Amino acid sequence: MYRYADVIIDISLDKLDRPFSYRIPDKLMGCLEVGMRVLVPFGQGNTVRKGYCIALSEDTAYDPSRVKEIIDIAKDAVSATERQFLLAAFIRKNYGGTMSQALKVVLPAKTKVKKLVFREVERLMERNELISLKGEALRKHQTAKVKLLDALLEEETIPYEWITGKLGVSGTTISSLEKAGAIKINTVTQYRNPVKLGEVSEDRKHLSSEQQFIVDEVEKDFESGKPGKYLIHGITGSGKTEVYMSLIENVVKRGKQAIFLIPEIALTYQTLLRFYKRFGNRVSVMNSTLSPGEKYDQCMRAASGEIDIVIGPRSALFVPFKNLGMIVMDEEHESSYKSELTPKYHALGVAKYLAESSGAALVLGSATPSLESYRMTKDGSMRLFKLTERLTGGSLPNVTVVDMRSELDAGNKSVFSRKLRSLLQDRITKGEQSMLFINRRGYSGFISCRSCGEVIKCPHCDVSLSEHKGGRLVCHYCGYEIRKPSLCPNCGSKYIAGFKAGTEQIEELLQKEFPGVKTLRMDADTTSTKESYEKILSAFANEEAQILVGTQMIVKGHDFPKVTLVGVIAADMSLQSASFRSAERTFQLLTQAVGRAGRGEKPGEAIIQTYKPEHYAIGFAKYQDYEGFYDEEIAYRRMLGYPPEAHMLAVMVMGPSEEETGKVAGRIADNARSFSTEARAEKGQEIVVLGPASAVIGRIKDLYRFALYIKAERYDILVEVKDFLEKYLKDNPPGREFIQFDFDPVNMI
Repeated sequence: MYRYADVIIDISLDKLDRPFSYRIPDKLMGCLEVGMRVLVPFGQGNTVRKGYCIALSEDTAYDPSRVKEIIDIAKDAVSATERQFLLAAFIRKNYGGTMSQALKVVLPAKTKVKKLVFREVERLMERNELISLKGEALRKHQTAKVKLLDALLEEETIPYEWITGKLGVSGTTISSLEKAGAIKINTVTQYRNPVKLGEVSEDRKHLSSEQQFIVDEVEKDFESGKPGKYLIHGITGSGKTEVYMSLIENVVKRGKQAIFLIPEIALTYQTLLRFYKRFGNRVSVMNSTLSPGEKYDQCMRAASGEIDIVIGPRSALFVPFKNLGMIVMDEEHESSYKSELTPKYHALGVAKYLAESSGAALVLGSATPSLESYRMTKDGSMRLFKLTERLTGGSLPNVTVVDMRSELDAGNKSVFSRKLRSLLQDRITKGEQSMLFINRRGYSGFISCRSCGEVIKCPHCDVSLSEHKGGRLVCHYCGYEIRKPSLCPNCGSKYIAGFKAGTEQIEELLQKEFPGVKTLRMDADTTSTKESYEKILSAFANEEAQILVGTQMIVKGHDFPKVTLVGVIAADMSLQSASFRSAERTFQLLTQAVGRAGRGEKPGEAIIQTYKPEHYAIGFAKYQDYEGFYDEEIAYRRMLGYPPEAHMLAVMVMGPSEEETGKVAGRIADNARSFSTEARAEKGQEIVVLGPASAVIGRIKDLYRFALYIKAERYDILVEVKDFLEKYLKDNPPGREFIQFDFDPVNMI
């Protein structure tokens, strides 16, 4: 009989990332299981805390007289399975953070929610017996009972709420018939289903020879008992989603389950509709817009086998399927697959581990694969498939790069080039649709003085304030807000204005240039409410507007056959970011954007407006030349030692005192360098430590930020560095400073 339990305390202090031994009370003997959440006394004051039971044993390594007793099993919590514990341990080891933080990641539904209970009334008596009861009720003028008996003569089962609501029959009357043996009341547990689609008919498409080849090859691997890892590199509009659905259909036929990952919630609606047409109510969704009850029920449905497929962003990876057969990552290059919260895991790394440990296949897909994934196809750890033709039979859009410097020289000060304005007017006249993309949100980028160059910044964060409607200046990091000044606070000049290139500004300019044209705007501000994504996308798909203006979310995977023009405004803006990935991001963004045009029967056109037309990322994007871009970019990465040619560990130190935070960062860097010296001597491994220095954004919410970067050829060496630094921090805990680890960062910190 187990008498002791190891418990991880569910608290935020990183220093307590270790299990504590507790005695199991008699009342919980035989009841407590690994994975259950428990209430325990903690610390000198015996404060009641929640924790997870991670192991059971017959004895303890500590003095039994000093071991405290578990109070009870937490009644409102979701237990963790053994697989989830192993997954949490993998994330903890490979991405940093505490075990408690990792467990919070792998448990999509943190709290049990009251189940929805559905009651129905089922008739037990034969029809002639019911008719006899009805006659007796008529003689006694029991009107309510007569109504209920009439309904039961029509239907064998009736919803309880319909009887009490629509018929107006009381519970007492229902109970009297139950006592008479005429009926019985059944209680059915009903899961909340976030999929709210009406009746849809399947629109199954015939696979092309390229598509069918991929399906057949993956199926051969399943037949041989060796499902593998695959990358589908398909040009925009080449039918990757249809391949995914065929692959998943084969997996489901084998009695297995599938996870379909998408990078943004914005893609859920269109993707879910296509899958629902094929698989019906065996499909569900998991994302941040779901209520706690909906999240909990989707986990229960997955665990019970009620659903076969879950669609969602990276959190969908942690739905507790018991017989996982395939993980698909659509648009695998997207940066949103990387968590920005500790532990900063990447969905690809977790998906690889989950697929390997479950014996499942892993399928990645993109028109612009990440350099990391494409590199894996080069070294043989992943098989490459290509889709080179658009299914509609059409060609890729004709792309024109417009040099905005020439536009300014010609006297055009508008954000619309003459070419883009002309093509927009042409599409409006023809009744066709257009999309305008800009990598901004709000009314403008920043406010600056044309006389002295002063930029209006947030007093709490080292970033410029953005102008919004109503004369508001807003910080997008902490929410700080002030009124727009009429004079420059530095020199008093009246020439103070914003960089007029926000989504709201573009929408207003369209109304001035093309009066009466219907537009829709899609950015972080217009999609803040539940179902707002679906409303905007479905409205545009139903041609309720001719022009859709938006940020990155409008160019990611959407399929609008009536769109024949895409305009990219300020295309090189993403090249200005302080990141070694800026060229890759720009190429991906532009390729994805222009790929939205001409996906129907009519040919498409795209305009890329830029101040740097000579940059190789823009040049290769114009011709959709991924191979050319990869060869150019990987040469830079190899020369500078950046991922995927080497690996990088970013360490962020944050604290309220600039001086003390800098000192802590310095001590961490010194320890990293000492490890580097030892590693070079013992293992012959070169480790480079850069920094520390003030982070890209030096202060957010009054916390100073310092960063250092550690580079090594092998990822496992960086894991050892992380372990070494964690031990140093445990033995030498900082004061009020916080430390975060980020492996192969997507964004420079």
